[in-house]
Order: sequence, then C-alpha cells, then structure tokens
Amino acid sequence: MSIHKGRGFATINYPIGMNLGGDPSQALVHSNPDGKFGVALSSIDLGQGMKQVTRQIAAETLGVPVEDVYVDTADSDTGPHCMGSFASRGTHRVGNAVIQAAKEARAVMLEAAAEELEVNAADLETDGKGNIFVRGAPSRSISTGEACGAAQFKHGKTVSGRGIFLIPMSDVDPETGEMTPVSCYAHAALVVDIEVDDETGEVDVKEMNSAYEVGRALNPRMVEQQLVGGAWMGMSHALWETTEPYYPERSHGPTDFNQYLMPGPGDIATHNVAILERPAPDGPYGGKGPGEMCANPVLPAVANAVFNAVGVRIDELPITPEKILRGIKANGGAQPQGQR
Repeated sequence: MSIHKGRGFATINYPIGMNLGGDPSQALVHSNPDGKFGVALSSIDLGQGMKQVTRQIAAETLGVPVEDVYVDTADSDTGPHCMGSFASRGTHRVGNAVIQAAKEARAVMLEAAAEELEVNAADLETDGKGNIFVRGAPSRSISTGEACGAAQFKHGKTVSGRGIFLIPMSDVDPETGEMTPVSCYAHAALVVDIEVDDETGEVDVKEMNSAYEVGRALNPRMVEQQLVGGAWMGMSHALWETTEPYYPERSHGPTDFNQYLMPGPGDIATHNVAILERPAPDGPYGGKGPGEMCANPVLPAVANAVFNAVGVRIDELPITPEKILRGIKANGGAQPQGQR
C-alpha cells in the first residue's frame, strides 16, 4: 500500500448570461417620503447575494447610504420582468437594470432638491451619506429625505425610476449560423493537491489554490465566500455525489440523504483564493459576478490530479474509489506521473 501525491490544474472561461431575446432584466426603484428607497425585482436571491449586491448598486447610483435601500425580490405577478436567476447573469444583467432605474429616480430627487435650494439640478452632488449639496458650496445642502419629502408633498413628483437592461442581438453569419451567445466572459484557474491511497482508492484533498477574474468584486467578502463555497460544491460533484452503481435504477442507490454521499466539515481543505479585477466595460461598475464558474474548474483539476497521482485517467464523474481501483488494476498497478 502506498499514498501517492498528485497535483491537477485546470482553467476555464465562463459565459455571463446569454443572447436569447436580448436576455432582459428589469428593475423598479422608488422612494418613500422619508428618503428610504425600495428596489423591486423579479430576480430571486438563491443565496448568491442578489439582494445585497443590487442594494449596493442602487445606493451607489442614487448617492444614498446603503442602509437607506431595501430590495424586494418579488414574483412575476408583482415585480418587473426578469429572465431569471440562472446563467450567472444576476449581477451583470440585473445590476445594469438597477443602475438605469436608480439614475431615473435620482434625477427626480435632484430636481426636487434644486427647487428647494433654488439652484440648477446639474449643480448638485450627493455625498453618499444622505445629503445633497451645491457643488463648490457644501454649506448649501438638503438631506435626501427632505428632498424626497418635498418632491411628494410640495412638488407633486414621484421619486421613482424604471430600468431595463437588454443586450444587442448578435449578428448571425448567413453561411454558418455562427453568432455570439453572450456579452462577456469570466475566467478562472485552479490548482488542487491531493493524495490517493492505492489500496482503497480513496482521495484526500489537501489544498486548493485558485485565481478568479470576476470583472470587479462589488462586495469582495461575498465574492470570496462564494468562490470558496462554490469550489467545494464542485469538489462534491467531482468525488462524492453519485447514485452509483446502477443509476437511474434505485435498488442499489441511496434511499435518503443519510446515505447520499457528500463532503462534511472534516473533508474541507485549505483554499487560497486570488480575486483578479478586470472591470467589464458593460458591467455594473465593472462587475460580472462569479456565479456558477466557482465550481467549474474543480472537476477537471481533480481528474488531472488523480491521473498525476496514480496514472488513472477517469472521464466519468464522480471519481469514486471503485473507479480508481479498477483503473489501477487495469494499468497493472499505480503509475505516478510525477509532479512538475
């Protein structure tokens, strides 16, 4: 029996959204009389941080504190249209729609503030702390709450905005039908170090090191958490989750989640993440969003690491101990490739 060390590497590029019908998302932004803003979306937060990142985007665009913004991910009956929370499109598509809606609402707010301060709206700025002031004369100011209240009670204006993001339809090559299915891509590279037991076929994940290019990390802490969590979802797909050996026939498969194999806290290894920022020209404040690409490089990297460790090339997931042992037997023993 021997323990063999292996290292695997994989790179990916991942499309953000799609180009079907323009892949539209819509957003509505409005203020209450006290200057608190609501953002209405039909884009659901699945735990990926949709509410938080759109809240930040709205606050930044409006020029108000983030705590003055509330996001309601409603449904298709009460919210504006959205294609959905999939294709890693949320930050990019919905964020752009929120910017457009917030700009429209901000313009109305500044118009009301201009009337109160008796200046031109173009001469006003916000400080992001709930104040609107005259450029070059910060002592002449009004709070965003006062401006919104004046708009609704004195000037008869609704501080609200509508936004939609729709990507241009791609040109189609008349000869081949070739077209561009997306508007931008995110990129990643990952190295995984493992140990393989050639007697049991078990794989022990020791460490991951990765670099993700996400456009701009609008909330760096949330991005890091999503990258780390998503990578372990990928590791679960790579090594654990299966209904083998007779899927889809269930007689020999797990009957409940007590038998369904998934990694637990004791299986989690060190993961060092580098977040690379290359702002996307068409992204909200340069952001793309990590989304599903968190998990994608892990699977091929693990397959490459197993091959590096024992010389067994497995092309069917998950990479179970049984498959590794069958491969070692077929090769006449483990054949370490040697780390480079």
